[in-house]
Amino acid sequence: MNLKGISFYLGLFLFPIVFLSFINILYASYFDYFLSIEAYLITLSISLLSATGLYIFGRKGVKKINFIEQLILVIFVYFFVGFLISIPYYFNNFQISFINAFFESISGLTGTGFSIFENIKYLDPTLILWRSSSQWIGGLYFLIFLILLFSNKIFNFKMTNLTYSGESNFNSTENIKNVLLKLFIFYTSLSFIFLLLLSIADVRLFNALNLSMSLISGGGFLPTDNLSNIISTNLQKSVFILMLFLSLTNFYLIFNLFNKKVLLKSHKEDMYLSGLFIILTILILFNDIDVFNLIISVLSALANSGLTLESSDNNLGLYFILITILGGSLISNTSGIKFARVYILLKITSYEMIKLISPNSVINQTIFNSDNKINDNNIKISFLIFISFFLSLFILSSILVIDDIGFERSFKLSILTLTNTVNSEMYNLQNFSFSSLLTSSKLALITFMIIGKIELISIFLIIKRIFFKD
Repeated sequence: MNLKGISFYLGLFLFPIVFLSFINILYASYFDYFLSIEAYLITLSISLLSATGLYIFGRKGVKKINFIEQLILVIFVYFFVGFLISIPYYFNNFQISFINAFFESISGLTGTGFSIFENIKYLDPTLILWRSSSQWIGGLYFLIFLILLFSNKIFNFKMTNLTYSGESNFNSTENIKNVLLKLFIFYTSLSFIFLLLLSIADVRLFNALNLSMSLISGGGFLPTDNLSNIISTNLQKSVFILMLFLSLTNFYLIFNLFNKKVLLKSHKEDMYLSGLFIILTILILFNDIDVFNLIISVLSALANSGLTLESSDNNLGLYFILITILGGSLISNTSGIKFARVYILLKITSYEMIKLISPNSVINQTIFNSDNKINDNNIKISFLIFISFFLSLFILSSILVIDDIGFERSFKLSILTLTNTVNSEMYNLQNFSFSSLLTSSKLALITFMIIGKIELISIFLIIKRIFFKD
């Protein structure tokens, strides 16, 4: 295994935490939150030393790492960056345990939104900003993983080739740098657009900043205890709906809007997702629910965000759970099984049924009626992901049931963990206390929050490489 190569890239992934720590130090100094500065100084020092040490150790090593080593790097990034992000939580005035601090950090980094803090309004503003920042950086990292790592032609279990319209040739270091720069510019620009739209809708700047970082990353952390404290007017709800829609679609949608020639060709998956959203909304349109709140809930479930304005007295929890499992676009921060994979399985199933009835029929086997055709590899991967999702669901539910929280809660919580979705009112889990869980349950949730992002199949590939070498 190329440890020096992994160390080199891991060091690079740790450097942004130095920057985030510095930003929080400036924020705390400017607004006189001097009690918080020490925690961020410790984080800055540890992250700077760790990043520099790993970078120097791997600088003279072979930079090229194979796919399995890339997967190991991704797991290391989640745990090492998660550890650094947990430091301010551990040293805050709430005196929480390290496992709770690490739980909070992984929840933010994966965009899940589970929180051990029951009253957000009592948190230090710097800590609220830190929570949102962890989601933002986690969303950026995941997009990097999607495009640079998970687009591997041999182990393409994310199937990004079906919807990715950007650069796909990463043979040179210069080329990789260009792709990373574009990613950073795209992601930062879209974050700024979200912030601007919320500000125009008269959302308080601090809330707008935190909410924009949550939405761009598909996260569930809020700067207040309830979304209704931030979003209340119809204009604010309309802006919120627009941002939710953009967060569940292909990451490059907003940037390809200016290139009309390739818009339809590059974003047919988004057209299908839009149609699915309309159908799902119409199915419950005649329930006694505010239209704006209904649209937000459906979009939020499909985008794996979980943020909602809906109250907990509805009977649609299972419906929203099923929508959440579908996930959004392949090139987005959403999790779940992913709509494209379900589409492939349903289409190939109908194809096999039609063949039995009419063997001579000519059937369209394209994906979203694009130039890409469904092949055997697409079918195998979709089926494997489907099986691995429910295998993960069974394992996690079994662990959580031991914690005596009930089967229904264990089942719902397991689905939300694997789809990296916050436990909100629309799932009737809003008052769930994560801090009271057993350590074994917290460790299981931490593990499966990461698995929810990188897929269980990636763990199998690593195990196969280690124990069953060719």
